[in-house]
Amino acid sequence: MHVRRLLTSAFGSVSLAFALLGAGTATATPATADPCGFYETGSDAYYNHCTSDGSHVVIKVQVARAPDYERCVGPGRTWLGSAAAIQGAYYVGRTC
Repeated sequence: MHVRRLLTSAFGSVSLAFALLGAGTATATPATADPCGFYETGSDAYYNHCTSDGSHVVIKVQVARAPDYERCVGPGRTWLGSAAAIQGAYYVGRTC
């Protein structure tokens, strides 16, 4: 019984070590990669339409102290404006 506990404990430790190593490598991404969807840098707001089919989609841009608006964006990164002025953007579910 004592040997079984030692083996279980050793197996658990090895599993935990592999899990931690895997988690560390899974989160390592290039710093230059833009995230999909809305994101901000220190001063600018962007929408990155991640697609492999070349589609254009309609997004709703949420603006501070101004009316929100819809915009058609193509594949890749689109500058939306100042991060101070743009509060968010999201895909509305249709192409353009």
